[in-house]
Amino acid sequence: MTARPVLAALAGAAAARAGLAAGRALDARPAGAPWRRTNYAGRPVTLLGGPALAAAATAGAALGAPAGTRAAAVVAGAVSGLVGGYDDLAGARPEQARDKGLAGHLRALRAGRVSAGAVKVAGIGAAAAVTALLTRRERGLADAVLTTGLVAGTANLVNLLDLRPGRAAKAGAIAAAAGLGGPAGGLVAGPLGAALAVLPDDLGERVMLGDAGANALGALLGLRLSQVPSRPARAGALAVVTALTLASERVSFTRVIEATPGLRELDRLGRRPA
Repeated sequence: MTARPVLAALAGAAAARAGLAAGRALDARPAGAPWRRTNYAGRPVTLLGGPALAAAATAGAALGAPAGTRAAAVVAGAVSGLVGGYDDLAGARPEQARDKGLAGHLRALRAGRVSAGAVKVAGIGAAAAVTALLTRRERGLADAVLTTGLVAGTANLVNLLDLRPGRAAKAGAIAAAAGLGGPAGGLVAGPLGAALAVLPDDLGERVMLGDAGANALGALLGLRLSQVPSRPARAGALAVVTALTLASERVSFTRVIEATPGLRELDRLGRRPA
């Protein structure tokens, strides 16, 4: 890596640690109560790790991004983090309990309600469309659709992984590390540093990424995918993201991971016993 991506990675990590410290201070106050949750193991955690990751990953992405993609990185990361944070808070209301997943959002719309999740989906979709305009790579409708789909789809996919401590952060860090090469690799250096910095607190079950963190991290990874030069490769990536998203409506990712050697051990690595 050149000096710029290294600097972006270090800045992302430092910003994430500072964000976590601010989150701990807020969690100790009454204002932190709306962000508190009980995780899958019945342990108390805070969702404030999500805004810390979103802000740090976005800032780091903007710092490391090549010219022509910096504004897109800010839009993708910031908007996804903001609407994800809205869903974290508003989606916890009792009346939103059944409005989960694509099917839940559609049921709510049919009933004349707009779920918090639907607001998030619309917000991320709009942000993804804006990134397609800001990157200026697109020469036609097909490229614009690919960019929009990759940013929005990957944002959602990473969020679908945030069901166990460290899972989404590990997946995001691995994907970011794989994308460091090439002219656009600096886009994910900051998110890589931020994800690694948040990972110990995530694995220690002190924080959760929630929608704010997972959506922002995923959107930035999707933006990196959108910068792959080959259109067929981008189309293939979008097909994989779409297939996994649709599969999640019928298949439990946790069950698949637990049944798959290698994935199971990686998923459990560093995690506290349930």
